[in-house]
Amino acid sequence: MSLTLNRKHLDAINHHAERTYPDECCGLLIGRLTETGRVVSEIWTTENTWTQEVADEMGDGLLASKTRRYWIAPQEMLAVMKAARQQGLEIVGIYHSHPDHWAIPSECDRRLAWPQYSYLIVSVVQGKVINAQSWALDDHHQFQSETLHALECPRMRRESLIPNA
Repeated sequence: MSLTLNRKHLDAINHHAERTYPDECCGLLIGRLTETGRVVSEIWTTENTWTQEVADEMGDGLLASKTRRYWIAPQEMLAVMKAARQQGLEIVGIYHSHPDHWAIPSECDRRLAWPQYSYLIVSVVQGKVINAQSWALDDHHQFQSETLHALECPRMRRESLIPNA
């Protein structure tokens, strides 16, 4: 599988990640599922609503800090699902940032992930995006890297984004 979006979307996600640093940003990827992967047609920025109350509900002593966790309010997820469906689209993924960490899913990311989505993680070091990587869950609920493509606008030239590991 792969995740495909246009460069303007990726730039907007990167800007969101830098603007919210040192907290994690988060948002939704809206589009369609195709035979080869998920294709994003728009992004929906959301507020990171992680709180101590959410942490307590999740259990396992998770931290309440937005610098290491994100949470999208369920009512916002539902509203976006409905709005996307009215356009013949669906949520195909979730993006979030990792401030001062690699674009690699955490154990918390894995535990809270849903198998139908791509997870785009943006690494932000000292306030600047350094790379992005997309992940998807396999049949054993483990993250596997997936190919991330950005389409240049307006020529729509395809380029593969390879993380700087």
